[in-house]
Amino acid sequence: MRGRETHGYGQRVEQDIRFLPVRGHRLAYATVGTGPPLVVPCWWVSHLELQWRDPGFRRFFETLAPERLLVRYDRLGVGLSDRELEPDSLSLEDDVTTLLALLDHLELERCTLFGGSSGGTTAAAFAARHPERVDALVLYGTFEHGAAITSAEFADSIVSLVRAHWGAGARLLADIFLPGGDETDRHRFARFQREAATGEVAASMLELVYRLDVRKLLPGVEARTLVLHRRDDRAIPYACGRSVAARVPGARLVPLGGNEHFPWRGESQAVLAAIDGFLNGRDAAATSGAPAEAPDTLSTREREVLALVAAGFTDREIAEQLVVSPHTVHRHIANIRRKLGQPTRAAAATQAARLGLI
Repeated sequence: MRGRETHGYGQRVEQDIRFLPVRGHRLAYATVGTGPPLVVPCWWVSHLELQWRDPGFRRFFETLAPERLLVRYDRLGVGLSDRELEPDSLSLEDDVTTLLALLDHLELERCTLFGGSSGGTTAAAFAARHPERVDALVLYGTFEHGAAITSAEFADSIVSLVRAHWGAGARLLADIFLPGGDETDRHRFARFQREAATGEVAASMLELVYRLDVRKLLPGVEARTLVLHRRDDRAIPYACGRSVAARVPGARLVPLGGNEHFPWRGESQAVLAAIDGFLNGRDAAATSGAPAEAPDTLSTREREVLALVAAGFTDREIAEQLVVSPHTVHRHIANIRRKLGQPTRAAAATQAARLGLI
């Protein structure tokens, strides 16, 4: 399903919507543009078609990925994906499996993940479990443990209201998610939520959000990681983002001003600038010219790996030479990049050669 739209600011863009069989259901996904893939794991509820009609949403992602292949999808149970879903089947494992199936379907061996809000837990879990598939990880307004978002009593009251009266629940969530919005904004967003999911599915997905826990997985993330969080976010407290950054090895935390939860609202340019600098190697760690740790912290095995990288061997070939698993090689290279403050394996090898480490 391909829709060509003329934007109010003069740009003509196509969104290509297709479907993928996943666990006996049809998953809707959308692609825009060409280039290195930027994949956006689904948030709480979404709707590919309705969100792309929103000028602010569309402008944000077009600016974020002008020379990339942007991939978005509706999780099973919401949006354009099949709605027939057993709420009890929702889990982080299902989210990770769905993301893997989509990458395999699109034949994307590696990608950058942009995980926002609850989609950040999917992105982080995927990066930890499939390090060979992730080049970089951007986490915005997310958390490591759903129980830290709010009190159990308040969480239960929200879920109960959404399940009992989806109209009132959607309005309450609009107040939380759009603190800077006017009455028209909140009315539209409440209606969007009701069109994107049923009250029962929405309540079940909120319950999933509050029980998500990736604390044990975050230390296993090897991809270079940027964590963005607005200091006065009313939906996901800033402390949650700080905790994520503290637990991911080498992650860079960028605090942002404002209280809007969605990155395309409020001071969106600050969000875009931080992500652009990170993805294009202009963040502090990549441009400082100095290693993040002293060079002598490289282990003997890490130097062996670096020497083979410099010689042009692939990760799999290095694994065969050193008689280790490819996953072990991926982990060594991630540690090396972090220690040398370099964005890629090639840059790390060049830096190591300049410093006389290999």
